[in-house]
Amino acid sequence: MTDTHSPSGSTLAEAEAFLDAHPEIEAFDIVLHDANGIGRGKIIRRHELLGMFKSGRHLPISILGLDICGEDVHETGLIWDQGDGDRRAWPIPGTLRPIHATKPPRGEVLMCVYNLDGTPMSSDPRHAMQRQVDALATEGLHPAGAFELEFFLLANERGPDGKMVPARDVLDGRRNSKTDVYSVDQLHGMLPLFNDVYADAAKAGIKAETLISEFAPGQYELTLHYREDVMQAADDLLRLKRMVRYHARQHGVTACFMAKPNENYAGSGMHFHVSMLNDQGKNIFIEAVEGKYNDAVLHAIGGLRATMAESMLVFAPHANSWRRFASNSYAPVSPTWGVNNRSVALRIPAGDIRARRIEHRPAGVDANAYLVAATVLAGVRHGMTNRINPGPETTGNGYTDASDAPPIPVDWRSAIEAAKASSFLKDALGEDMHRTFTAIKSAEYARVMRTVSEVDFDLYLHTV
Repeated sequence: MTDTHSPSGSTLAEAEAFLDAHPEIEAFDIVLHDANGIGRGKIIRRHELLGMFKSGRHLPISILGLDICGEDVHETGLIWDQGDGDRRAWPIPGTLRPIHATKPPRGEVLMCVYNLDGTPMSSDPRHAMQRQVDALATEGLHPAGAFELEFFLLANERGPDGKMVPARDVLDGRRNSKTDVYSVDQLHGMLPLFNDVYADAAKAGIKAETLISEFAPGQYELTLHYREDVMQAADDLLRLKRMVRYHARQHGVTACFMAKPNENYAGSGMHFHVSMLNDQGKNIFIEAVEGKYNDAVLHAIGGLRATMAESMLVFAPHANSWRRFASNSYAPVSPTWGVNNRSVALRIPAGDIRARRIEHRPAGVDANAYLVAATVLAGVRHGMTNRINPGPETTGNGYTDASDAPPIPVDWRSAIEAAKASSFLKDALGEDMHRTFTAIKSAEYARVMRTVSEVDFDLYLHTV
């Protein structure tokens, strides 16, 4: 076995210490995330862990060129164009952890893909985000942030009308089918499930915080503690999704991360809160006089507004994503900005001036957190570098405010075409990741459009 220096910075000592501390663990999920943010990898046995930390793990390059169904997308150039050769995945330092409530006990470690010479494999979305973090670091800037996770807990079986229905409480089987936003009592019935999620998050070093009963029946939100290392914030979000999905299954319900599972209610977002620290650790978005916002935060907002239209495919990557955007649905419909206003796309939240940040609201929970963060950070950098004016603040209803920024695409196909043509997005994601991502989205669009759905029969069978 070749002893190879890990380009990710992982060390054999980390794995040895973990195995010594956890003699009960028998196997490990090794997980990397593809363009759709889906965890892919293997389950290895305990005795294989040290070898993986010592020499990495060979995986086919095609693992990063899969569509939402896990099928090859040849247009990515990652399949037969390169002979579907192996690349080497390496553990991400600090992500080795036990998984709560597994029998027999199992652990998990996140992975990142590198070329055989140790250079980053640039169709790995985590590397795309790291490029933007590194670019900001050369300018003495270090992004910090956190994501919010919205999702539904649904019954495993659909209702008589074929629609998804909210899950019964795992505590006592009670079902609530009405809007009960911010109800504390509504949370109690799901606490056994969420207690497991909190315990699992703690084992991963993730501070999962506030739990909310959201706007739609069966909809919840979990917030995450702010990270000074924004890469950790993205890791936290992706890991928390896996935890919620796993423990939902353990409790006999389905965790749903579709952007819009119910046409009659608001969908699920993945709001990204971001601030910017300088080399001394000071948040440069903080204004000298409260309420008189400084150039740094205003130019950052200007960059995000200017690039939002061509970036929407990252924030709304699936056919279902586009059902989330509707007036008065708590999802932004134009690139507006405002202060303490939830009808806009870019919000400066109220609160302690020391926590000054931008809340980026367009992304759905079905988006890939690494690519969302990469695109947002690139937009912030674009605005600050070019000193882009954000335009007038929206002070009322953002759904009716006419924005002076380029309008966002109105549908999935328009978003795909805008993303393909975008030099900004190509720079934000890197050329390889941009090609991979847009090729996968084009293939998925073709799949959806050639599928004859129940809606087709309902509208047209007896009418045309």
